[in-house]
Amino acid sequence: MDLNKAKHAFVTGGASGIGLGIARALSRRGLAVTIADVNEEALAQVCAADPALSGVVLDTRDRQGWQRVKHEAQGARGPVDVLVNNAGIAPNGSSFADMDPASYDRIIAINLGGVANGVFAFAADMRARGVGHIVNTSSQAGLIASIPGVGAYSVAKYGVTALSESLRVELAPHGVGVSVLCPGYVQTNLAENTMRLGGELRGDGMAMPVSTVTPDLVGDMVVEGIETDALYILTHPDAWPGIAKRCEKLRAACELRERASA
Repeated sequence: MDLNKAKHAFVTGGASGIGLGIARALSRRGLAVTIADVNEEALAQVCAADPALSGVVLDTRDRQGWQRVKHEAQGARGPVDVLVNNAGIAPNGSSFADMDPASYDRIIAINLGGVANGVFAFAADMRARGVGHIVNTSSQAGLIASIPGVGAYSVAKYGVTALSESLRVELAPHGVGVSVLCPGYVQTNLAENTMRLGGELRGDGMAMPVSTVTPDLVGDMVVEGIETDALYILTHPDAWPGIAKRCEKLRAACELRERASA
């Protein structure tokens, strides 16, 4: 998408972390940016510090809330050209055998359902106008599941990856692009946001690694991905080895079936 022709972006989880990094990057390209967040206090602070950003309070699980903020944002700044479904919470650190079902439901509802709700709210309008780009935040855990205690999170993020791949096929003939952002560890306040929404953090011995990748760097990567119409946007150079192992196992399974049917 040519961002020089885009006027309005809508970013969820935009009051902190990766969402704020993406919002700032899009704002630097001249777009009016509406940031949505469940944290009303953080939203007010960010918008007061940067008048180029306007804020709306939204829990992405709330479909009626999506219609409310859509009407508010587009009434103030016009049709949304770029939608970034970024809001999410952290893994809960539990194995499936020990997991509280309510914790599982919360992770799926926010990390996958919230993304789908954003698509439900804006995709048809973009298709009708024949212009736009949607970025959905998945994770490296949405490309390979290999870490204990991240299972529910991976289920949600694999879902976001699949949603994005399918949506891209559906919208491409109509001039609308779709990218899926698959970050590794990034310097964010994901833990605090998770606790605010009633979630649990990862268990003993599973502390979040220190990262040198900042939200602003990710924001620049997302801008580049939108402009080049990239399907996958990855943030870390060490992602491929793990993904390759999964791909090799899939290829081996296909080759086995081919030999058996020969």
